[in-house]
Amino acid sequence: MFSKSKINDPAQKPADTKPAGSDNRLDSARPDTGMDFKSQAPKSKPPASVLSSDLHVQGNLRTTGDIQVEGTIEGDIRAHLLTVGEGATIKGEVIADDVVINGRVVGRVRGLKVRLTSTARVEGDIIHKTIAIESGAHFEGSVQRQDDPLSGNKTAAKPAQPAQTPAAAPAQKPAETKPAQG
Repeated sequence: MFSKSKINDPAQKPADTKPAGSDNRLDSARPDTGMDFKSQAPKSKPPASVLSSDLHVQGNLRTTGDIQVEGTIEGDIRAHLLTVGEGATIKGEVIADDVVINGRVVGRVRGLKVRLTSTARVEGDIIHKTIAIESGAHFEGSVQRQDDPLSGNKTAAKPAQPAQTPAAAPAQKPAETKPAQG
């Protein structure tokens, strides 16, 4: 190997020098050496998919990325971040980690963070972990907080079921006594 004195001494050249333009550091980063370029640089996040104002979609949309809707969607949307533009209309269920509504949504909204801006128009239930509703937003429906709003579990329905069970229990008692009599 090289020693410090040989590198700093211009009079002496190492016998096993590589040709100019060849660098050990570059050779070690080549894909055929097994090094992965992704581990050296952080992976950049792709930009949001923009659905323009002249676009009308009939069907469901699903992505792990971000969507910005400016047009009309008739169907369900599932995304990481969903931004509904001021002139946009969505008729269907919206499920996203972050939901920012500037336009109109007719249907259920599920999100960890839901934000209704002053221009938002929502007709449907909102199930959220955190919510912000700006002054001027129009909202018709119910708001329900859940720790995991993205899952399909309806935790609010669970407490209502035990309340209905005692009412059904007296109707079952005569049915239980009939086999004992017969």
